[in-house]
Parts: sequence; C-alpha cells; structure tokens
Amino acid sequence: MERLPPKPPSRADRVSLFQYLKLFRKDILSAQPARLYGAWMAEFRTPFFRSYLVNQPDLVDQILRKRPDDFPKSNRIAEGLRPLLGNSVFLTNGATWKRQRRIIDPAFEGGRIKETFPAMFAAGQAALERLEAEKDLIEVEEITSHLAADVIFRTLFSIPIEDELASQVFHRFRDYQRSQPILNLGAFIPLPRWMPRFFNRGAKQNAAEIRRLITTLTQTRMREIEAGTAPDDLATKIMSTADPETGDHFTTDEMVDQVAIFFLAGHETSASALAWALYLMAQYPEWQDKLADEAGAITGPDFAVMSKLKISRDVFRETLRLFPPVPMMVRESTCPERFRERDIPTGSQMVLSPWHLHRHTKLWDNPDGFDPNRWATENGKKCQREAYMPFSTGARVCTGAGFAMVEGVLLLSMILKDYRVSLISAPAPVPVAHLTVRGKDGIQLGLSRREASA
Repeated sequence: MERLPPKPPSRADRVSLFQYLKLFRKDILSAQPARLYGAWMAEFRTPFFRSYLVNQPDLVDQILRKRPDDFPKSNRIAEGLRPLLGNSVFLTNGATWKRQRRIIDPAFEGGRIKETFPAMFAAGQAALERLEAEKDLIEVEEITSHLAADVIFRTLFSIPIEDELASQVFHRFRDYQRSQPILNLGAFIPLPRWMPRFFNRGAKQNAAEIRRLITTLTQTRMREIEAGTAPDDLATKIMSTADPETGDHFTTDEMVDQVAIFFLAGHETSASALAWALYLMAQYPEWQDKLADEAGAITGPDFAVMSKLKISRDVFRETLRLFPPVPMMVRESTCPERFRERDIPTGSQMVLSPWHLHRHTKLWDNPDGFDPNRWATENGKKCQREAYMPFSTGARVCTGAGFAMVEGVLLLSMILKDYRVSLISAPAPVPVAHLTVRGKDGIQLGLSRREASA
C-alpha cells in the first residue's frame, strides 16, 4: 500500500464551542472535522458571529478575484499578528493597502527577481557549507529556517545571516513562530481594547524585540540612501520608490511594518515549504534521485538554469499543494450575500482554506497522494487554475510569489545535488499550524553526501 504524506488527524464531527476553542488553541488543522475535505461550504456559528468555510471554486473566485473590495481582509486576523506586523500590507485594506502595494510591487517584478538570484545562490552555497558540519541526522526545520532567513537578509538588506543584527532577528523570530498561532481567540470573540489578547508567553515580548531590531536596520538603510551609499537591493528599491499617485515614500515606521511581513512571508513560508519538500523527497526517494540528476545543470549563479529545473518545479508545486505554508485566510462580508442557497449576513467571516481546497476529494485526483506528474494531467491543469492558491489569488495574491517559486526550486535542487535525505525510524511528523505549517515535533531526517552513497 502506498505510504501517503503526513496529514493531521481530524476532530469529531460535532463538538461544543468550548471543546472547539480548546482544540483550536492547540492547532487549527486538527481542530477541523474530516467532512470539510469534501464540503463545498460549511457554516460555523458562535454567539458573536457566523463563519463560513468556502471550498466551491466559483465562490472562492467571487471572494478573492471578482469582488475583493466586497470581501476585505478580516480585522479579526490582526488580533493575533498586529504586535509583530503593525500596519503592514498583510493586514491593511482599502486605500491604505492599495497605496502600499503601489510602492512594494515594483520591487518584485520579473527583472528584479533575476537581479536577486545571485544572492539566493550565495545563501544556498552557505547552507551547503553548514551542512558539511552536520552529522548523519538533521532537524530539517532548523536547517531551512536558517537558510530562508539568510535569503531574506541577503536579498533585502545585502547582509548574510551571520551579521549580528540579522542573527538576532532570526533567533527572536524562531522563538516567536513557535509561540504564536495564525489566529488567536480574538478571531472568534470581539474583545474590548482593555482585555488581554491571550498571547502565548513571550510572544508579545519577542515581537517588540524583533521590531526594535528591524527599526535599527531600516534607519541605517535610510541614512545610506540619503548619503547615496545604499546597495541596490530590495530594501533600497522599496524605500526609494514613490507612490505613483501621490509621490509619497514609506516613512521609517511604515517600512518597519513592511519588513516584518517580508520576513514572515519570505522566511517563514519558504522555510516551511522547503522543509516539507525535503521530507517528501526522503519519503519518495525515486523522485529525489530524478531531481538530483536534474540539478546537475546548476553550475553557478546563472538565472537561465531555472528553465532546466522542471522536475524540481513540479515537486515544489506539489509540496505547496499538500502543505500550503499559510493554511487558511479570512475575509469579511461587507454586505448581505446568498451562497449555495444560504443567506450570508453582513460581517460574516469567510474562511478560504488552501489546506482543504488543495486536498478536496471532489476536485483532485488522489488528493492526499504525492504525485508531481499531476500537473501535466487534465485534472491537474484544471485544479491548478481553479483550486490551487498557495500564495492566495486575485488582487491580494502574494507579491513575492514569483520570488518564492524561484527560491524554493533553486534551494531544493542545490541541497539534493550534493546531499541525500532519508527517513529515520521515528514517527512521521504531524503537520500543525503555527505562523505557518510546521511539524508538531519538528522534522528529522537522515543526511549523507551523495558522493559517499554513489
């Protein structure tokens, strides 16, 4: 029998609100019933509001693509993330969000991704050097978190992870992601301003320290820009870009908010996806060997090699299907709606779940199986268009989606070109949702040099 990729257990179909909140506090994914993997829409009622999980592709399209202004990002999401992300583009809506995107988006256009490629490659080489000091057993999430953070610092601020400030941010963020879920109880219960937000111990203090360190980096870069000595990297590009409609630039405080979300989106999500990709390659060694052979095309920091890494691209795309780093997103209805013969009141929480949509039993062939070949099939092509959104979709699609795909494919190939990963005699990791989808107790794999095993 085929061994399927890890999947969290589901809760009982019916539980009390108290039981659900208790399960939710532990993990969003396992707090959901199994029926959601086959449901087009499901309603969840609380004493305070209604929530609807939407899996039907045309309704998802309505919410995210066709009518995004009618379904803005829910302010309830900010309850858990505001201490770290402030007023960043991830949390804002309306005119503020549109202004932020007008300034940010030019930094991630196609040509700019090509310009960041040497920095990505250098981070990959540094990771390979660190792996030389590892023994035959590695904690994969630690490896990929270090590597993804290095990519962000090199591409954003032109400094390696070994830089003192960069290292401090990385270690603080590692502590923060383990202690803070994507959503906290404020996402379910409207809390007055004076009431504590139930942050886990240390989360708020870590967020404050991360922002203090990012402020130092940003203020230093602002001085370098004013002096004409700033490197031509993503931070300089964003801080130097004026809003084409108003001519305004980001202030230092605004830039701190944006750097915080760049670090979350570009570090946390990339680290999660790369860790699960390596686990899948250990679980399916025949695919690992194919990818490693293809990776022989990598000989240096030449962006043209990306067109040759087709197997790695399909493997990474399949990893994002099975383990979307951000498993759920929430929008809010601003007017009465009627979906699937149900009346949706104004203010309802509309939950879009890549986790469930990507494994939907009525949409995908072999939804829980690992099959990189699916992207060449008619079912895979149709689902990619209609039921695949690891970076969200529509107007609020992640501005760094192209960056992330280049980074993930390149780094996965670089690692497996030199090293072989293998399963160990331990239970499979259980996916849980912290800031991103991680292994409940980490992800451990065996590691060996390819030359030694050939």
